[in-house]
Amino acid sequence: MSVTGFIFTAICGYLLLTLPRRWAMVPLLIGTAYMTVGQAIQIGPASFTVIRLLVVVGFIRVKMRGERVAGGFHTLDRTMIWWAVCAAITSLFHKNPGSNLISMLGLSYDCLGLYFLMRIFIQGMEDVVRISKALMIILVPLAVEMINEKLTGRNAFAMFGYISEMATVRGGKIRAQGPFAHSILAGTVGAVCMPLVILLWKDSRKLALLGLAVTGLMVLTSASSGPILAAAAIAFALFVWRIRTKLRLMLWGFVAMLVVLNFIMKDPVYFLLARIDLTGKSTGWHRAALIDAAVRNINEWWLAGTDYTRHWMPTGVYWSQDHTDITNHYLKMGVWGGLPLMFVFIFVIAAAFSSVGKALVLARNESKEQRFHIWMLGAILFGHVVSFLSVSYFDQSIVFLYLSFALIGSVYAVKAAALRRQSSMVEAVPPINPTAAAAPHA
Repeated sequence: MSVTGFIFTAICGYLLLTLPRRWAMVPLLIGTAYMTVGQAIQIGPASFTVIRLLVVVGFIRVKMRGERVAGGFHTLDRTMIWWAVCAAITSLFHKNPGSNLISMLGLSYDCLGLYFLMRIFIQGMEDVVRISKALMIILVPLAVEMINEKLTGRNAFAMFGYISEMATVRGGKIRAQGPFAHSILAGTVGAVCMPLVILLWKDSRKLALLGLAVTGLMVLTSASSGPILAAAAIAFALFVWRIRTKLRLMLWGFVAMLVVLNFIMKDPVYFLLARIDLTGKSTGWHRAALIDAAVRNINEWWLAGTDYTRHWMPTGVYWSQDHTDITNHYLKMGVWGGLPLMFVFIFVIAAAFSSVGKALVLARNESKEQRFHIWMLGAILFGHVVSFLSVSYFDQSIVFLYLSFALIGSVYAVKAAALRRQSSMVEAVPPINPTAAAAPHA
């Protein structure tokens, strides 16, 4: 870690320790937005990036202040833990179980540490709005840098390591990536943050418009189809709010359509991805061919993952002689831990969507606007779900996935806890004795 990185981390850590709970998320988000994963402290085989160090500081703060998860534990919290357990167990079935276990423990640390730290800091929709305001301001310098990168072809964040100074160019278009490991990840962060401006529209319209411009520029300057598709998926999910009573019918209709297309198409239905090209130089064929290769070679990875995928595709990756480019987050789970880890990850997503539905039921007596805000959290998660088909999260962008889970988990938990309190209060009221009530006063 450089001197600059150390000072930056120290300042963020100090703020994380001292700020009130309602603002404690801010230094964590700043650490995510302004520093690459190249800034890290190596302790033996373990690498502690800025985010990992801030998680340590965050839990020191939690212990010192006696802070707790809002609303108690529920299904989404437990499935996150099960994912971490499954990741650790399946790592033992690889060629180098020791190094694989260390790697999976690091990923589990990221998952549980970030998720539960955010669950502690977020204790209701008021905190969601506050975080949204802070995030839109935090992303302004990042968007400005990405515009500069788009115009000059040079990445200012390269000084912190891990990423190249010269921006990636594909088809004559510069693809800005900021501090993130890939332009698709940078654009995806912009796409999944964009809907949060809805929370600001009523009370802070200027900030909402600024946030819309900032996140939109992040998507556009990345010059990647994945973020555009994620933003379109979120917009579609927000539109479905108007016809949400027909959601179940729509889902079954979509499944039926895929089944029919699979029978009438020459290639499997997932080759529809090969036809998606929103920027003129997308690699949709690679995404479809990767799924096809994974299906054909399922015997190699279904049980607990695999250590070799280089033969799946005609091209590999410069950072590994053993693997091809796994540009699919679901398949990445399969490579890491086979079908067990993939299915647990899908169950985490299902639990999150279920929490959105339960929160909507609990909020049935609230205003339509408040219920739409809950729906919006589900729309953001849907953006991630679609994005997983075109990229695997392998840098600090994972923070925004766990942020989505934490927002949903906290909003649902707080509403469920409020309902339990109301029920207990009703049960605590002693029943009225009709005979005593009718008796005349002495």
